[in-house]
Amino acid sequence: MARYTGPKCRLCRREGVKLFLKGDRCSSPKCAFERRSYAPGMHGRRRSFQRKVSGYGVQLREKQKVRRIYGVLERQFRRYFRSAIGQPGLTGANLLQTLERRLDNVVYRLGFASSRNQARQLVLHGHFQLNGRRASVPSMLVGAGDVVSVRESRRKNGYFTGLQEALKFATTPEWLALDAAEMTGQILSLPSREQIEVPVKEQLIVEFYSR
Repeated sequence: MARYTGPKCRLCRREGVKLFLKGDRCSSPKCAFERRSYAPGMHGRRRSFQRKVSGYGVQLREKQKVRRIYGVLERQFRRYFRSAIGQPGLTGANLLQTLERRLDNVVYRLGFASSRNQARQLVLHGHFQLNGRRASVPSMLVGAGDVVSVRESRRKNGYFTGLQEALKFATTPEWLALDAAEMTGQILSLPSREQIEVPVKEQLIVEFYSR
């Protein structure tokens, strides 16, 4: 399964904004973006202040930002976009809604992981079930009424026993409901654009693929 395995802080520096790819570390003084917020590379500092970005470049950077936030490679991202075009409503909002419905993102939003990358690993290792059945594919799309839970056999795992107390204070989006005691989460509804807290301008992505 293809995925990006390079330095994650480098991606934040390239996009010029925190993407919170490393969980709690991104909120600590150890965050590389806090120390070096300019673009990576030997000419990164000069490029960040002197480079003029074209309209195409602005659209490209917005598309890359969303891809990197959700950890999706280009081919799969294009499939999501084509699917969003065929759905009723705004294409950009449909695209973000599809990305939010990914199982790894839902696990992250419920507080079972501190980053989407960690959530992806937890799903791949078979720690979760969807509607009572084992789910190990991070890209699975959930729907309204679905229930995501930690498998009974994995709840005694050291990671989850330590997490259970923290889940009592976790905050989740309005479209999700978390039961910390049972370590389960339910999808109450599909997220609207207002409920998706991702700082992107999705219309730029639509314009990029419409060129």
